[in-house]
Amino acid sequence: MKLLSPLRRGRLVKRYKRFLADIVLDDGDEITAHCANPGSMLGVAVEGSRVWVSGPHGKGRKLPWSWELTEIDGTLIPINTSNPNRIALEAVEAGVIPELAGYGEVRREVKYGVASRIDLLLEGGRRKKPCYVEIKNVHLSREPGLAEFPDSVTARGAKHLKELTGVLEDGARAVMLFVVQRSDCRLFQPAEDLDPAYAEALRAAKRAGVETLCYDCEVTLSEVVLRRALDMKIG
Repeated sequence: MKLLSPLRRGRLVKRYKRFLADIVLDDGDEITAHCANPGSMLGVAVEGSRVWVSGPHGKGRKLPWSWELTEIDGTLIPINTSNPNRIALEAVEAGVIPELAGYGEVRREVKYGVASRIDLLLEGGRRKKPCYVEIKNVHLSREPGLAEFPDSVTARGAKHLKELTGVLEDGARAVMLFVVQRSDCRLFQPAEDLDPAYAEALRAAKRAGVETLCYDCEVTLSEVVLRRALDMKIG
């Protein structure tokens, strides 16, 4: 997935009201950028950290700048939580994820369950069963080499796991795909201390037959691409 370019570098002053971030650019300009991340951003919204923004964008936007990347301990981390859907789509279409290869059609945001939309629905090709793929963004890493999800309580995430479990009854495949938008992790596990209900929901979904996958990303100032599968410790 290509990032908007050119990017401008600066320092994070503070992130507030979820979608706003005050940043001082390297040339001294002080800006307020849009932050496309409604979560807690635990560990990646560190005041004083080096960040990159895109912009200024054209008319019709309240904020001409968008916060794209942060650097934590030398690791570049995209902060936009919508990126993983695009990253995963590109990877599936390129055959990068062996577990999701062999389908003839990929559809996005298909209605299913109770007032839900699945991120990717894979059908046709040499695969007999349709495959429902839910995608979650991961950027939390509180221990070296360990990626965790979620970074705060997510009742919506637990609901999605129940919806995924439901499609198994119709004979379909159900896959929970975690996309880690960083390259410094080797292992994934649920952040049970932050959301024990989600951790238990993930274990229950796995016991029921929901497949779990986790891939990290190669991140540069120009693009973010899916890289390799990580080990998972779910229980």
